[in-house]
Amino acid sequence: MNKPTLLILAAGMASRYGSLKQMDGFGPHGETIIDYSIYDAIRAGFGKVVFIIREEFLEKMREVFDKKLQGKIEVDYAFQSFDLTKFGVDSVIERTKPWGTAHAVMSAKDHINEPFCVINADDFYGKDAFEKMAAFLRDEVTDKKMALMGFKVGNTMSDYGYVSRGVCDVDGEGNMVSVTERTNIYYVTNDVGTKKIVYEEDGIQHDLDPDTRVSMNFWGFTPRIFEVAQNMFSKFVEENGDNPKSEFFIPSVPDYMVKNDMASFRVIPTSSKWFGVTYKEDKPIVQDSISNLVNEGVYPDKLF
Repeated sequence: MNKPTLLILAAGMASRYGSLKQMDGFGPHGETIIDYSIYDAIRAGFGKVVFIIREEFLEKMREVFDKKLQGKIEVDYAFQSFDLTKFGVDSVIERTKPWGTAHAVMSAKDHINEPFCVINADDFYGKDAFEKMAAFLRDEVTDKKMALMGFKVGNTMSDYGYVSRGVCDVDGEGNMVSVTERTNIYYVTNDVGTKKIVYEEDGIQHDLDPDTRVSMNFWGFTPRIFEVAQNMFSKFVEENGDNPKSEFFIPSVPDYMVKNDMASFRVIPTSSKWFGVTYKEDKPIVQDSISNLVNEGVYPDKLF
């Protein structure tokens, strides 16, 4: 069986962070978060990495990654663009914001023919998550049985503002019943200084249990997902083409597949504490966290 592929979503606008955070250095020798994800993927048994990027970043990405990954893992690049014709959409729609994470995944359809894992470029997931997903993609995945890594939402928060998470409803067998993208999850503090997690919808706050399993866009798919997503995307564009802020998110595709009995999605539990760089203020926290992991021997001082 082919080794699984790692698909890294790196085409985001980085609007909240204020710069191209995917290329920022966090490790002792300037390693990016992507470097740590790729290192974890290589030792977990992945055979190829595909970067989803905007075409104008290709030269910079190759400069950063090609040489140091040569001989370690196969590297490929796919572009997320505003040209929708390859997805069967003939309309020309003017917009400045990309079409979302599910559209980004679709952009890799000509680059992947084997089971694959999707991750965000700016999220640090940890060794445990990659090992568990690699085992699933190697031993269990089928077109009818896919997966996501389920983090506790309390282990995925930023102290500096809102975050977006796919909130999961999980059945007694550990499978996803539904996943709902919540784009405004944050901490609130009461009068006595106690913090709780809430999500906001239509201006109303709703409490969220810190142990709730959420998707961090760490999914295990087969190429079947491309066909399903493309069929959904045509309808999405038809219904949302005049909304410049509309986005086609990854969770909507598994959610649709589950509700239409097309596939089950195992929620693979991990107790790992996620960290990432949604905001500039997150950077020193990430640097300290990585430094601690290096000191504990989880990662070498120099990755590549």
